[in-house]
Amino acid sequence: MVAISFLEAKIEHADGKEIYYLKELLTGGESRLDEKQLLTGFFKYFERLSPRLGSYNGRGFDLPVLKYRAMVHDINSPWLEQTDDKCNSYSSRYSADWHCYLIEQLSDCGASALVKLNEVCSVFGLPSKFGVDGSKVFEIIDHGKIQDVQDYCKTNILNTYLVYLRVMMHRGDIDLDGYNRCVSDVITMIEAESNERQHLSAFLDAWVQSPNNQFTMVLKER
Repeated sequence: MVAISFLEAKIEHADGKEIYYLKELLTGGESRLDEKQLLTGFFKYFERLSPRLGSYNGRGFDLPVLKYRAMVHDINSPWLEQTDDKCNSYSSRYSADWHCYLIEQLSDCGASALVKLNEVCSVFGLPSKFGVDGSKVFEIIDHGKIQDVQDYCKTNILNTYLVYLRVMMHRGDIDLDGYNRCVSDVITMIEAESNERQHLSAFLDAWVQSPNNQFTMVLKER
């Protein structure tokens, strides 16, 4: 592993709804940071936070890979594995408050076809995958372009968060105003950091050009 990217947001509650406050978009990993250091930092950071995890295919891919590589380096993660309630844990497919596994939420836990993230993004008017393609990551790493991989991971995380917001609004966990404010926070962050992070500027440009793009939503009554 050469990079672990994540977006951190604070969750608050008011009037029966959740409110999300975007804190930061980070990537753990440097071009010469070894895998053990990267994984140790990840597990310690998340153990301290004890967060709700949100991912697209995290239960089917990301978490298993993290576990396998952690075991290779003898890194423990009891916080990820141990719980007093087997139905409410990071590994349970039905515990959205612990791990909101978006591919399961969208498919009603496999009742319907599993849809790829880029397909969902296309439907929702999001920029989907652009620039670096996941199939090219090994080639990029072989050429030592670790920064390109990190940038690719960050844009994937942004798309995942934006899909997460849409799912949470559909479920009624956040209201329309909360959704629009969260999207505005993402745009504000991108604009504030675009000079130093060109990949974020490219993400916003791709978002603008996406068919059916929606930066904010309005209530539609039928």
